[in-house]
Amino acid sequence: MATESTTASPLAETGERVCWSCSAPQAAQFCTSCGKVQPSQSVDYFTFFGLPRKLNIDVTRLQREFYELSRKLHPDLYGQTSKQEQEWSLEQSSLLNDAYRTLKDPIKRTEYLLRLEGVELEEQSKSATETARVSGEIKKQVVPPDLLEEVFELNMQLEELRMSRKMGEDDLALIRELQAHKTEFEKKFEVLTQELKQYWDQWDRVADVDQEEKRHQIRDKMVDVLNRRNYIRNLVRDVNEALGS
Repeated sequence: MATESTTASPLAETGERVCWSCSAPQAAQFCTSCGKVQPSQSVDYFTFFGLPRKLNIDVTRLQREFYELSRKLHPDLYGQTSKQEQEWSLEQSSLLNDAYRTLKDPIKRTEYLLRLEGVELEEQSKSATETARVSGEIKKQVVPPDLLEEVFELNMQLEELRMSRKMGEDDLALIRELQAHKTEFEKKFEVLTQELKQYWDQWDRVADVDQEEKRHQIRDKMVDVLNRRNYIRNLVRDVNEALGS
């Protein structure tokens, strides 16, 4: 994530941020009056693009605004300006890239919004596995209860396949069983993706309404689906790695 500038823009008497150069009301990234780049503000990615905290967004519009801002904030345009302005353009460009990469992807967008809501998802990533292995810490990973039996059987089969390959053998029946498991997990993954999309619609309907309890209910459902989805994604990855090794 980009490092935010600690230099704040001056404030008008109304409390509105104004351009450091001409004192005109400023946009988040540059002054619409004199065109000067502004210090990066401590804002979330949705605010950076002038978007509400909703999950169904116009990605085409987001892309168009990204390219427009990229041209206006490109550090090469500020090569003859002050060192401070050059630093601000780098900060703004970095923040722009981070915000765009996050918001254009619907899953990353959802995970980011949940973090803004104070929720951290269970860490299921492969990098977390490696980090835990190096640090000696236990990686936070919870098997969905309805998958316990299936995951136990899968892990046994994966270990059996690894052992047989160490001995230079290929158990074709076992490979077919693992491929069947993979197909079933991929189906579950797609079902969860469709369920998550339904919660996006529900979230957007209450995002601007004073219904905190309803918002929390939808938030918790999205967290549950994402955790299950991430877990299944990694099961498919493990099977692919075993079959491809």
